[in-house]
Amino acid sequence: MPVPDFVRALRERIGHDPLWLVGATAIVLRPDPDGVERMLAVRRSDNGEWTPVTGIVDPGEHPATTAVRECLEEARVEVEVERLVLVTVTGEVTHVNGDRAQYCTLVFRCRWIAGEGEVGDEESTDVVWFPVDRLPPFSESHAWRVAVALENAPECALVVGGVRLPVEPPPRHG
Repeated sequence: MPVPDFVRALRERIGHDPLWLVGATAIVLRPDPDGVERMLAVRRSDNGEWTPVTGIVDPGEHPATTAVRECLEEARVEVEVERLVLVTVTGEVTHVNGDRAQYCTLVFRCRWIAGEGEVGDEESTDVVWFPVDRLPPFSESHAWRVAVALENAPECALVVGGVRLPVEPPPRHG
């Protein structure tokens, strides 16, 4: 998988030691003319797994902008971010090249604007619009992200260590 330049520069200094990174996941939905809602998924070139579109947030970049950018780069699809649906912290991940990282991931529910979907870079080998009732198998963490986005609850879900935290309103003053 392509590694962002800023991560490559950090890796030159720290090797495979763990990095704390911010990630963005785009759950892209579009209705077909027949009314069937579909979700965009890509098959990763590094491990062959199906995932929503994901990416690392560049320094100074808003995570919602990352979601939009990654959809265009990876799947040639233009999207609009509707809203943030989930904030989660992953456990430590060891990538196929041995790099270790932990991610604060922001998951966005996105609306399709244009583009049929096609492989846009070397990160993916396939791009498919799946009916939401017939999605491919996802890893546990991606399945959770998709489920929360499809649930479309009014509040953003907060998940730490795989446990969904209650979202409580701030205390009232006065």
